Amino acid sequence: MKVLQVIFITIAAFTGCSKSATTQMNKNMITDSTKTGATIYNYLALGDSYTIGQSVTQAQSYPYQLVNTLNLASLATNNPTIIATTGWTTQNLIDAISQSGINGKTYDFVTLLIGVNDQYQGISQATYTANFTTLLNEAITFAKGDTSRVFVISIPDYGVTPFAMGRDSVIGPEIDQFNAINLAISTKANVHYLNITPISREAATDTSLIADDGLHPSAKMYKLWVEQLAPMVEARLKRTN
Repeated sequence: MKVLQVIFITIAAFTGCSKSATTQMNKNMITDSTKTGATIYNYLALGDSYTIGQSVTQAQSYPYQLVNTLNLASLATNNPTIIATTGWTTQNLIDAISQSGINGKTYDFVTLLIGVNDQYQGISQATYTANFTTLLNEAITFAKGDTSRVFVISIPDYGVTPFAMGRDSVIGPEIDQFNAINLAISTKANVHYLNITPISREAATDTSLIADDGLHPSAKMYKLWVEQLAPMVEARLKRTN
C-alpha cells in the first residue's frame, strides 16, 4: 500500500504540472514569400508533454529541432504551431483543437504523438482507438487532406525512467498495446509512421537520454528522434506539390 500511495502522489504531480507555456500557438516567422518567390512551409505539431518538450528548452523540443534541421536542409520552414500540454489525453487534445481557432486552416505537414496519458490514466483501449482515429482524421484535414503530409510518432516507453520506479514490466507491455493501436490506424489511413519507442528504451542504460525531471526525454533523445523523422519529412517536402 505504501508503494501505491507513493505512485499516486507522483501521478498527481505528473498530471498537475505543465510547462509554463502550455498550449503553444506559436506565431509563424515573418517571411514575405511573395517577394522572394521561395516556398515557406508551415508545420502543425499535435500532442502532449513529449511535443512541447517538458523539462527541456523550447529549442530542444523535437518540433523545433525538426524545423531547424529542415531549414539547414534549405527547406525554409516557419516556427511550428503547437497544440500540446503536459498531461493531455486524446480527449484533451480533441477538445483543445476545437477551441484553438485553427479549424479551417491547413499546413504543409503535421505531426501527431499522443496516448501516453491515456495509458497512464487507465483510459480504455477502446476509447483510445476511437479518439486516436478522430485525431488522425483531423490531422489529415489540417494537412490539406493529403495523408502523405501526416507523420505519426509512436508513444515512448517511460517505464524505463526513474519516475516509473521499476514498473517497466507493467508499463512497457501496455505502451506496446497502445502503440499497436495507433500503428494499425495509421497504416490503414496510409500516413507516415515513425517508431521511436526502441530509442526511448535505450534510456534504461543511458541516463543522458532522460531530462532532469527523471521522466521526459532529454534534448539528446529528441535529437535521435529528429534524425529519423527529418529525412521522412524532407522527402515529402521535396516532392512536387
